[in-house]
Amino acid sequence: MVTIMLNGKQAFYTTLRDITQQKDAEARIRHLAQYDVLTGLPNRTLLMDRVNQAINIAQRNHQHLSLMFFDLDRFKNVNDSLGHGVGDELLIQVAHRLLAIVREQDTVARIGGDEFVLLLLDTNVDGATRVAEKLMSSVAEPYRVNHHEVSITPSIGISVYPDDGRDFDDLLKSADIAMYRAKQSGRNNYHFFTFKMQQDSIRTMQLTTALHYAVEQHQLSLSFQPQISLHDGSIVGAEALLRWHHPEFGWVPPNEFVRVAEDTGDIYKIGEWVLRQSIMQLKQWHDAGITLMNIAVNLSAVQFRHPQLPELIVRLLDEAGLKPEYLELELTESVSMDDPLAVIAMMDALAELGVRMSIDDFGTGYSSLSYLKRFKVSKLKIDRSFVNDIMTDPEDRAIVEAIINLAQSLNVKTIAEGVETSEQLIFLKQAGCDEIQGYYFSRPLTAEAFAEYCKGYQPKS
Repeated sequence: MVTIMLNGKQAFYTTLRDITQQKDAEARIRHLAQYDVLTGLPNRTLLMDRVNQAINIAQRNHQHLSLMFFDLDRFKNVNDSLGHGVGDELLIQVAHRLLAIVREQDTVARIGGDEFVLLLLDTNVDGATRVAEKLMSSVAEPYRVNHHEVSITPSIGISVYPDDGRDFDDLLKSADIAMYRAKQSGRNNYHFFTFKMQQDSIRTMQLTTALHYAVEQHQLSLSFQPQISLHDGSIVGAEALLRWHHPEFGWVPPNEFVRVAEDTGDIYKIGEWVLRQSIMQLKQWHDAGITLMNIAVNLSAVQFRHPQLPELIVRLLDEAGLKPEYLELELTESVSMDDPLAVIAMMDALAELGVRMSIDDFGTGYSSLSYLKRFKVSKLKIDRSFVNDIMTDPEDRAIVEAIINLAQSLNVKTIAEGVETSEQLIFLKQAGCDEIQGYYFSRPLTAEAFAEYCKGYQPKS
């Protein structure tokens, strides 16, 4: 406001400015700072503010609250196969379904990618369980996105205040750990946080750091278990088994550290080391007059899907001077059925090189016969869980016989693992199984001990 004198009288002039646009811009900035652009849900910043407020109320009123860490299983496959546009629309539809399940006073937030977090006020374990089951059912229903029908499942981790954390960071970390356990348990389920999970998480972090240097520090080794023909009793091959001995942790089981290696990407370096050592060892045995037909090497899921796997195999075989037909790559049944068309393409590429393929742990997964007949495999490996009780469990006997008959109809061999008694050997031989391995013949051996075993080997009846 300005004051001036006009004809000896005081006058006032006021300048008005429309700030509506400025207010709108400030509102948009505040909204972008607190809400997810794609779904319109609260983002991590607003979620943290609401969780902190909810904790204060729960503390005063002696109430519980639950935090759900919600992740979509294999969402990357949707983006890769159908495009990010379809993936974005799928996330929007998922957000709508989540909002339809929870109460108005609860919060559904998107904190990044395909990760959502649900804040459930005044909700204990029982209440969170009911919500989780509703979410599992609702989210799993098929989606219609741009003329595509898409199916996807969730993995959910749940933490409860105050038992699993007393602030936002601890509750979110606990729910995240529980969600990761749900992923490990096969996805499409939910888990509540436990302190054992936290201990496992700490160990996983320790293993992750240590495993990164395991190859360079010569902590890895291979053991070899003989594979025996049931037709003439001869040694026809060896399975290479990876071992890790850490100076602090001792012997770490493969089923524990292989998962860690897959998550970090170290599996490529470790897998290449295993292949190289196995191929070189077989060539050394051949040169020493131990004429094994093949060496079997397990491939992880991540390793098998690498597009340059055939080139790696060629290079390692050339380095050792070993013919490709002596190498047998084992792939678990569950991995082979995860993306069967991609598996078929990779198997075709490896078959063109002359490398053999086998399906490990057969009978524990859910093979599709229509795909199985297209897999270029030379052998089905009967899982030890069926072999253990074939003399006492009629169902296991029936499964083993069915696998052998299926293999014969597909013109592929069968090998049974975990054979420990002469009775098991006789049954498998009579059922038509081609090969076996297990403690009945030998435990896994070092390379030197395996060579001595072969030199002194006498077939058992």
